[in-house]
Amino acid sequence: MAGYMQAEGLDALGRMLQGVSDGAAEIASAGLYAGAGVVADALTRSVESIQTEEFHYAPEGSTRLPSPEEKDALRGKVGIARFQGSSTEIDTLIGFARAGYVSLGGRKPVAVIARAINSGTSFMRKQPVFRRATSGARAAATQATVEAAEKKLKELIK
Repeated sequence: MAGYMQAEGLDALGRMLQGVSDGAAEIASAGLYAGAGVVADALTRSVESIQTEEFHYAPEGSTRLPSPEEKDALRGKVGIARFQGSSTEIDTLIGFARAGYVSLGGRKPVAVIARAINSGTSFMRKQPVFRRATSGARAAATQATVEAAEKKLKELIK
C-alpha cells in the first residue's frame, strides 16, 4: 500500500547542511586562527621569561645565557604563518620563520637566534620557550578553537 508523507522543514534542513558543508573550510579556519592566536600570545609571554646575562664568550666546555640583545631580537616578532591545506585539513605555523634579520655582530636571522635559545647550542644554555608556551596554552587554545568554530557554524546555519 503506497502512502504519502510530507515533512515540513526538510528543505530548510537540506539548505542548512549544504551551507555547513560549503563553509567547512571557513569554519575550520576561524577555529584555527583563534587557537593559533592564543598560542602566539603564550609564545610572546614565554619570550619575556627568557633569562639573560651580559654577552661574553663562553669558556670551552661551558655555556652561557642569551644576551639581552638576543632576547630583544625576539620581542614583537612572533607570527602566525599563512594557512595551508586542502579540503580536509588546514595547517599553520607559529613562530619566527619570517621575522627577518637583526644586527648582532653581523646579520643574523631571528629564527636562528630563537632556535639557539630554545634548543641550546654548544655555547648557549637551553631555554625551551616553545614547549613552555605550547604546553601552557594547550587547553586555552583548544577552547578558543572550539568556541570560534561553533560561532562560525552558527553564523552559517542562520
